[in-house]
Amino acid sequence: MPLLLFITLFTLILLGFPIAFTLGGVALFFGILTVGVDFLNLLPLRIWGIMTNTVLIAVPLFIYMGVMLEKSGLAVELLETMALLFGRLRGGLAISIIAVGSLLAASTGIVGATVVTMGLLSLPTMLKRGYSPEVATGTIAASGTLGQIIPPSIVLILLGSILNVPVGDMFLAAVIPGCLLVTLYIGWIVVLAVVKPSAAPAMPETELEQFRGMAAVKRVTHAFVPPLLLMIAVLGSIFAGIASPTEAAAVGAMGASVLTVIRGKMSYRTLTGVMSETTHLTCMVFLILIGATALGLVFRGMGGDVYLADIILKLDLGPRRFLLIVMLIVFIVGFFIDFIEIIFIIVPVVSPILISMGVDPLWLGILLAMNLQTSFLTPPFGFALFYLKGVAPKTIETRHIYRGIIPFIIIQLIALLMVLFIPEMVTWLPETFQK
Repeated sequence: MPLLLFITLFTLILLGFPIAFTLGGVALFFGILTVGVDFLNLLPLRIWGIMTNTVLIAVPLFIYMGVMLEKSGLAVELLETMALLFGRLRGGLAISIIAVGSLLAASTGIVGATVVTMGLLSLPTMLKRGYSPEVATGTIAASGTLGQIIPPSIVLILLGSILNVPVGDMFLAAVIPGCLLVTLYIGWIVVLAVVKPSAAPAMPETELEQFRGMAAVKRVTHAFVPPLLLMIAVLGSIFAGIASPTEAAAVGAMGASVLTVIRGKMSYRTLTGVMSETTHLTCMVFLILIGATALGLVFRGMGGDVYLADIILKLDLGPRRFLLIVMLIVFIVGFFIDFIEIIFIIVPVVSPILISMGVDPLWLGILLAMNLQTSFLTPPFGFALFYLKGVAPKTIETRHIYRGIIPFIIIQLIALLMVLFIPEMVTWLPETFQK
């Protein structure tokens, strides 16, 4: 019966039915079928537990912060300034896009918005400067997904909630893996610019003439200081123990609003647009969470967790082997459904078993976040690739995007293996701050 539950669920999802209602509907049907009408008495308690979870209040606040910063034009100014700053280097424009991607990730945490924004602004510029379509599209898609792993990330908040790990610890644990990815990305661009200069040329000197002296200093200060101050206020308050993630998210939301006002971009239309998009995204997240919680209740009511544990024991899988199987499943499933559904469908089922085997939930959470980020990039169904294709010029074909992303997928897998075999990369920073 547990197997039939998941077959029904994934069949309906692949047929295109809305995720949130599919989760709730399948849970309701199988719950009444197996547990009986009493299932309806158990469900409200689970939903109440979600709605009173103060940690999850950070989700709409961080979404609001990200959407507001996008509307403020901060991303545009960052990209233009960073491109001029690194323009004299071969591959400088690509390096600037990676740097901006990491800054936007730390400022917003919203992958779709980052990929679309950078695709609209940077892709035509990179093609105009002589970058190959593969390098241009691969760099933008990979940089845009850094919001999955660099805090404050919605993925890390939701994983922390499911794994019962403090969100502050999740943020701290993700710092080194996030910086590792950014470093490896930039390293690849530097190597490519040396080996194949025509694929990643420098910007023409005529375009850089005005970016000198005090004019350059003023522009860099104006573009960099506001987002850096916001990052310090949000992440610094969490890491220093001054504020909880929820309180820091409120600071970030207010800070983003103030920055928009200072830049003269705040208007009634902007505010209503941001609030509308925030409400839409928040409702989607929480509806999926409620449906997934109902599904988890049914799964346990069927004895599915015991059934799965028995299979693992019979197969005599150690924690490392079972973890690798889980990671492979998450990677493949990530081609077809979004990270939110994966976090709420698969993670609650497998995480208790892995934790009972002695796997550190903090390390598990970061591995899952990096894995989800990798599946976001992997052809043929990577969501980031769809976002980019939707805003790319007509000259960019799907094959360009697929070929361009391959080196970054290899980098992702290398980083994932490093974190898998060196758990200290995840645990060292949280342990240091706890001393």
